[in-house]
Amino acid sequence: MKHYFIILFCILFSLPLLADNITTLQREQERIQQQLQETNNMLKQTQKNEKATVNKLNILNNNIKERKKLIRSINGEISSLDSQMADLSARNKELSRRLVELQDEYARLVRETHFAAVGLSPLKFVLSADSFRQMVRRMRYMRTFMQYRRKQAEEIAQTQADIEIQNDLLNTSRREREKALQKQKREQENLSRDERKQQKMLKELKNQEKKLIAQQKKQQKKADELNRKIDELVRKQTSTTSTLTKEQQLIAGGFEANKGRLPWPVEKGFISGYFGTYQHPVYEHVTVNNKGIYIQTTQGSDARAVFEGEVTSCIVLGNNYAVIVQHGNYRTVYSNLKSLSVKQGDKVKAKQTIGRIMTQADEDNKTELYFQVYKDRTLLNPSQWLAK
Repeated sequence: MKHYFIILFCILFSLPLLADNITTLQREQERIQQQLQETNNMLKQTQKNEKATVNKLNILNNNIKERKKLIRSINGEISSLDSQMADLSARNKELSRRLVELQDEYARLVRETHFAAVGLSPLKFVLSADSFRQMVRRMRYMRTFMQYRRKQAEEIAQTQADIEIQNDLLNTSRREREKALQKQKREQENLSRDERKQQKMLKELKNQEKKLIAQQKKQQKKADELNRKIDELVRKQTSTTSTLTKEQQLIAGGFEANKGRLPWPVEKGFISGYFGTYQHPVYEHVTVNNKGIYIQTTQGSDARAVFEGEVTSCIVLGNNYAVIVQHGNYRTVYSNLKSLSVKQGDKVKAKQTIGRIMTQADEDNKTELYFQVYKDRTLLNPSQWLAK
């Protein structure tokens, strides 16, 4: 009995943990599926010709990365379901063994009772007493015996019901596992398709290398000019800023405390250009140097503040705008906007709209926000500040 209850306790303790893990993985898969749907929408918004572009490749690369994460999550779900099924089977086996023990014990109990041994019915056993006192004792004995037998019968019925429940749960897990296997197969096929597209696109882009490298250098030059202007403004603001007020100190403390948890400056999207210096995704001899991150999103999307603060600058840069928002001694910068929803001096809250992000018709309808984070005059990696 002790051994039985220890095994059963271990199984019962592990089942909720496995179920929670499966639920978490399924939610993660839903989130990734949503992300894949969003990037597929971005692909649809690109120019409808079949020409390969770096923009299309960026979206496709993100799809491949997300699909690999999805497959890993599905594999994790299958593994958890396998563990759950093993635990359910073990519990079912223990319950079945316990049921046999209970039934055997019940049969023995009926056989070995005193009145059964002498071939009497319960009533005759009581009435055949030699004295009134003995009859009372036999009645008490019968009452205790009947209570115990009823308890045994209830435990047998409960164990049978538990076995039925375990069988239902086991069948449900088998169906869930089959669905997960089908998902895995489907996503592996989608991944193979995307990787074939990726290789084809890379080959086409390699053939346009000279022209596209020239475009990349031109874009990098424009980005460098933008970075210089923003850096000059930030330096000017920090040099003229006096000691922070108590309110600004609180805002700065809140901003810093939320590192890694700040909302994204767009509602939907993915990082298409990372912070720092790294090799171009197509051309191995071309280096990209970003002072912030690029976040690609769907056409018609807005940029939004990542934290409460005050708009200190609205900058006109050719045919687009950039906005600087101060959060105490921190600043966030939102560039590549086609229109503004704020003006200098405005107080903004987290997730408040800053402006509409520009869509580049001549660049495959790319809609991309350039986002930066400063602490005083020091540039920080924005990816480390945003929620995962």
